[in-house]
Amino acid sequence: MHKILNYIDGTYREPIKGQWMDNYNPSLGVISGHIANSTSEDVQQAYEAAKKAFPSWSQTTLEARSAILLRIAQLIDKNLDRLAAAESEDNGKPLRLAKAVDIPRASANFRFFGHAITQFASEAHESIGLDTMNFTLRQPIGVVGCISPWNLPLYLFTWKVAPAIAAGNTVVAKPSEITPMTAFLLGEILTEAGLPKGVLNIIHGQGPSAGQAIVEHPGIKAISFTGGTKTGEHLARTAAPMFKKLSLELGGKNPNIIFADCNYDKMLEVTLRSSFANQGQICLCGSRIFVERAIYDKFKADFVTKVKAMTVGDPMTDVDLGAVVSEAHRNKIEGYIQIAKDEGAKVLCGGHRILVKGMEQGYYLAPTVIEVTDAQCRVNQEEIFGPVVTLMPFDSEEEVLEMANSVPYGLSATLWTSNLDRTMRMSKNIEAGIVWVNTWLNRDLRTPFGGVKASGVGREGGFEALRFFTEAKNICIKYEV
Repeated sequence: MHKILNYIDGTYREPIKGQWMDNYNPSLGVISGHIANSTSEDVQQAYEAAKKAFPSWSQTTLEARSAILLRIAQLIDKNLDRLAAAESEDNGKPLRLAKAVDIPRASANFRFFGHAITQFASEAHESIGLDTMNFTLRQPIGVVGCISPWNLPLYLFTWKVAPAIAAGNTVVAKPSEITPMTAFLLGEILTEAGLPKGVLNIIHGQGPSAGQAIVEHPGIKAISFTGGTKTGEHLARTAAPMFKKLSLELGGKNPNIIFADCNYDKMLEVTLRSSFANQGQICLCGSRIFVERAIYDKFKADFVTKVKAMTVGDPMTDVDLGAVVSEAHRNKIEGYIQIAKDEGAKVLCGGHRILVKGMEQGYYLAPTVIEVTDAQCRVNQEEIFGPVVTLMPFDSEEEVLEMANSVPYGLSATLWTSNLDRTMRMSKNIEAGIVWVNTWLNRDLRTPFGGVKASGVGREGGFEALRFFTEAKNICIKYEV
């Protein structure tokens, strides 16, 4: 069995108090290793290393920082097979998904910010008549905290730490305790790439202990968090009185709105993916499907047929869906399916466990489609975060817009139509941070990423991330003419 150690000051270290947690393989439903169960003492040790490294790293040239980030990206690419296998084993996702998306995106994050930092510019303003020149410095904050989730482990971990260190900060980071393996392996890559000791410190442990210690540490001046909305609320209450910079990417209950004038075949193909990719465990999945009544019956029949044909099984083989991430999460998803039944909704397919031969203890669920008649029902309002989607017809733009905006969340939306006027009307009025039209999860790393309402605060991605991880300082110089 493996042991997941902390990575502090450039070396692997056991937790100071000698406490460990079990790490589960969700595909098998068995313990695969043990994880450092860190406490505030480990966080303090990581903070001291980060604090010590900050003066030198913040003064390192942009070109030198860039070169190290690009080297990290190269080494992630070189270790693709190893990292993808670890991600699949740790998370339960299909290996082909980890190889095609998760690990390549992790290297792309370092590569993107390695280049972006050399192009990151600030403003200058001459005040004619006052004979002054104002210019803005974008300076690194200091020691920052990054806390990432379990659904896209290395992908989202690097999405945070790459811009943080590119901007000249040093970092105390905590990946999810449910999926720690690839963040643990990243430590080897950081060392090989020549990242100076203490620049990035990786702490493993539970949210209420290690995560809380990071958030409430007085020396950690900014927090970037991705996770559940309830946790985000608690984090905000903790950080606000300390006046920390805060970026929260939280939950979603995203509408997928399908009009009759769409490219039907393309829409059907992409909707299958946007519903069940990564077992539906992506905050951007279109979990509420609204279909114009003129094509509703056809869509329902075609979609259910395709969903029933999806394969569920050993993620190391060529399957569509692997296991959900944990037994507790499977129980939560099953609880929502039962709530739907209790509310009078109709389960069109799925709704049950899958027993995989030789892996009977694994956490497998059939992809599930639920037909609802009330947009306000719980399964249409609350985030399930699993292979479950709801299906409902609509008759007009006004009706579907009201239903789409009726949830507490506002992360993303997907719109299918060939009508340009409708595209503009709907896109402007949907309450979401991201709207995809005739596509889904088509990400340009230069664009701002984040949500509104209970889906979070702040934006990540591109220069937005570099702005978050820096402080703006205005300097005004008076001169004589």
